[in-house]
Amino acid sequence: MTVVDDRITDDRIEMAEHRDSEHTLDTLFEWLEKTAPDGYRIDIVEGDIFMTPQRSIHWDIIADIFEQLRTKFPRKRILSDVRIDYPGHLNGFCSDITLVSEASVEHGARRFVHNDVEFVAEVISKGTGHNDYLPKRIAYAKAEIPVYLIADPYQGRCHVYTQPKKGDYVSELRVTFGDELDLTDTVVGLVFSTEEFPRE
Repeated sequence: MTVVDDRITDDRIEMAEHRDSEHTLDTLFEWLEKTAPDGYRIDIVEGDIFMTPQRSIHWDIIADIFEQLRTKFPRKRILSDVRIDYPGHLNGFCSDITLVSEASVEHGARRFVHNDVEFVAEVISKGTGHNDYLPKRIAYAKAEIPVYLIADPYQGRCHVYTQPKKGDYVSELRVTFGDELDLTDTVVGLVFSTEEFPRE
């Protein structure tokens, strides 16, 4: 298991003394609640811990997506940085934006389950972007999340993945920042404006 801090982009600090099999997501998150610095977003991806400081560009895009979702959905269906466990080895994600179904309820330990999720949006951070494009995309597809949106301020582009099948998404749509993102034929049922999404 490794701990990755986005401030040290490629450096990984090995957590010694314990093997992955001895950990559960609950014990790892309990440890992180006691030790992680404030102001960091935390994901556990395939057993590796990633701590990412939130930057203003990152937050601006998250807030914009949230505000546009609020034109259609009640606030209680939209989550940000809330842990949900996903298929695969030790996958506990605190996604930037998660839309849960109308019928969803918090389960044990006051958490939602991945079966409740209809839409996920991730905004790329430089040091952890590979997670959003590969292992998290695969985990979301295995969980059959209908729509997965990546907003990448480094590319100035959105990637929308739909039609999860056999552990990956069948369809990918790419939209340049500034163009409309039409999700009316998905469970989201909205056209997003990306006009104000900032670029890095």
